Amino acid sequence: MSRTIALPPPTPAIAAAPVSAPALPGLLLTGGIAAAGFALNRLPGVGAFSPLILAIVLGMALHNGIGTPAWARPGVRVALRPVLRLGIVMLGLQLTAQQVAAVGGRGVAVIAATLLLTFVLTRRLGRLFGVAPQLAELIAAGTSICGASAVIATNTVTRGSDEDVAYAVACVTVFGSLSMLLYPLLPGLLHLPPRAYGLWAGASIHEIAQVVAAGFQHGAAAGQTATVAKLTRVAMLAPLVLTLGALAPRGAGQARPPVPWFVFGFVALIGVNSAGVLPVATHALTTPATTFLLATALAAMGLETDLRKLRAAGLRPLALGAASWVLVSALSLALVELTV
Repeated sequence: MSRTIALPPPTPAIAAAPVSAPALPGLLLTGGIAAAGFALNRLPGVGAFSPLILAIVLGMALHNGIGTPAWARPGVRVALRPVLRLGIVMLGLQLTAQQVAAVGGRGVAVIAATLLLTFVLTRRLGRLFGVAPQLAELIAAGTSICGASAVIATNTVTRGSDEDVAYAVACVTVFGSLSMLLYPLLPGLLHLPPRAYGLWAGASIHEIAQVVAAGFQHGAAAGQTATVAKLTRVAMLAPLVLTLGALAPRGAGQARPPVPWFVFGFVALIGVNSAGVLPVATHALTTPATTFLLATALAAMGLETDLRKLRAAGLRPLALGAASWVLVSALSLALVELTV
């Protein structure tokens, strides 16, 4: 997800492709894979997986099965850069300042504290587990904020390999899905009222779709609280990415990663959405369009992901993902119990 942009360097094959080559065929391929992800998402038993996750899986299957065609490489490169950034900017249209206010001061404090502690502790655990720093940071971001979207946004400054991105997405998919299945079984055992349960789900489950599924299993009030809490957590993606970009170390002969300016576009669209100047019907178009753009970028990442490199990473990153999952679940539950 060259040194002068905020995405990881392309593979040698893509680097050799002429910049002036037409990108349309590759964009059609990545867009077609994204569309296939949307179609699969509608099938029974597959709806728990977002189109983003399905798109990267399909892209990986194509790349490792028959290979990414040479004619697609310029378009893949475009999907990994401007298409990805546009999708992240448009995420801002799914958030408003009013939604954050609805969570309340204590709720926002629970979400922020959970996010910060999970992110910092996961990175430290990554060192203990012997996981590469870039991969550990991507797993930390995906667990603490919003799953696959956070992984690909964070990678604009982390600059991990496509295999790192794929592994991190796999981790948040596996453990987010477990949360989605297990959380609805626990409110009675934990004696959590609907609002507390919703806040817990929104503050700790990885993907938005997983939060919605787990939240509404405990009733409408819990589902609404979970959704708003999760969107509040997504809003914290911008300060995290900007902070990581500012603090990124600079090695010998390496330039500091550039400021991810597109994040300011994300913040600006939150402001536009909060001002209420857009018709309500607009969201019926912008929300699926945003998901489609991000799915297209993830399809491109899948088309650049070598499964042999994923296997070479071993099980340590998976163990880190499991530890981070337990951490985010336990921390958020403890904070909810103490404050709500």
